[in-house]
Amino acid sequence: MFILASALFCLALAAPSSQGLPVEKVEAADEKPPTPPHTGFKALLTNIGTDVKHLPSTESVVIAAVGGALAGGVHPFDNTVNVHLRNHYDAYNTFFAPGKYYGDTPEQIALSIGTWALGRVMDKPKLAHLGMDLLRVQAVTEILVEPIKFAVGRRRPDGSNYQSFPSGHSAITFATAAVLQRHLGWRNSLVAYGVASYVAASRLHDNRHYLSDVVFGAAVGSIAGRTVTEHGRDSWVLVPTALPGGVAVSLTRTGF
Repeated sequence: MFILASALFCLALAAPSSQGLPVEKVEAADEKPPTPPHTGFKALLTNIGTDVKHLPSTESVVIAAVGGALAGGVHPFDNTVNVHLRNHYDAYNTFFAPGKYYGDTPEQIALSIGTWALGRVMDKPKLAHLGMDLLRVQAVTEILVEPIKFAVGRRRPDGSNYQSFPSGHSAITFATAAVLQRHLGWRNSLVAYGVASYVAASRLHDNRHYLSDVVFGAAVGSIAGRTVTEHGRDSWVLVPTALPGGVAVSLTRTGF
């Protein structure tokens, strides 16, 4: 369990934040995203298309590399961790039972639609924006997860099918946590990351995934969350300016 917690915590640090980005972009860690003028269904569909276009990026490659390295590092413990959790089945059964439901796509979509609809009905633009981003991240996560599952074709530990890698439950809950972190800040999103780690651990207990599956799933979710919430935001860019006898560097706020 310590290995799982450590790996997933490292991936949480790779989720949307100012750390680890190139020096040209110096951003406030808890800067809230600007509320869009439109949060209706048409805007939702348009933004999903834009999100897909922004998936290829330096940040996505970095997060995927970190996730791949961590997944490779914990791969030797895949069977050991699952056996440990299965040997304590009675002790963990009640504790982990809700995980498979909370991390399931229909439940996540229902919660996202509820947030979005509540914001629209109550005329709360920020709440509607949060719900719209949650819906967008569900779509982007599925677009990433499903092709990887079929391309890799890893057999699940319970032998039910060949869609073990990466874990969709882990990906979708870490994607949700990444969106909440962007909207609410790091301190308010710690519970969401804790829940995401809990869901990932539940997949091991249920013998549906290996440790490396959920670790890389967390990376995929982090990529989806970063993509949905980061593009188009303001950033600070270092701009060199020639001066008599030298060069000065100024900070300019811009968008990307």
